[in-house]
Amino acid sequence: MLSSQAKAAHNAGFTPNSISAFGFMLSLISAAAYAFAPDRVWLLLLAVVLLLASGFCDTLDGIIARNYQQATAFGGFFDSLLDRYADAIIYSGIIISGLCSIYAGLAALFGSMLVSYSRARAEAAGIKMESIGLAERAERMLILAVASLAAFFWLPALYWGIILLAILSNMTVLQRGLHVYKTLKKKKDEK
Repeated sequence: MLSSQAKAAHNAGFTPNSISAFGFMLSLISAAAYAFAPDRVWLLLLAVVLLLASGFCDTLDGIIARNYQQATAFGGFFDSLLDRYADAIIYSGIIISGLCSIYAGLAALFGSMLVSYSRARAEAAGIKMESIGLAERAERMLILAVASLAAFFWLPALYWGIILLAILSNMTVLQRGLHVYKTLKKKKDEK
């Protein structure tokens, strides 16, 4: 299904970088919707739609890059950079809204940033990190979307969703740290 949408986007002239940029813009609007949601609860629905659309763009840009031989080192860097900004902006919107405590929001934000950073550092050391950890970006976005939808009916659900994200993302960082430690120790012992 996604390959047909990637083909349509490619045929329309969209590049992976333009789709990455568009997805980032959607995350900006989603963050604004979160920021104003306490006064207008219906904005939570808009925030979720935009969050998921941003995530869809994040998937689509990669498919186009791979399927149409448009993958570049800069494109991978650009996409990853925009993903980190998008994550930070979304959590900031939620923190600003007061829908979670600043401590829970910052713990979720730091965990989210460190999940990606730990993967980048490990892969720079030649250690594969794919599927290591409970809460990669897709899982975090789905948890946030579900918590936000639940918050439409019961506002504290988003607070509890942010706490869950803080726990799972920081556990993922710990899992990745242990994986790197064990892998490096094993390589050292083999020498």
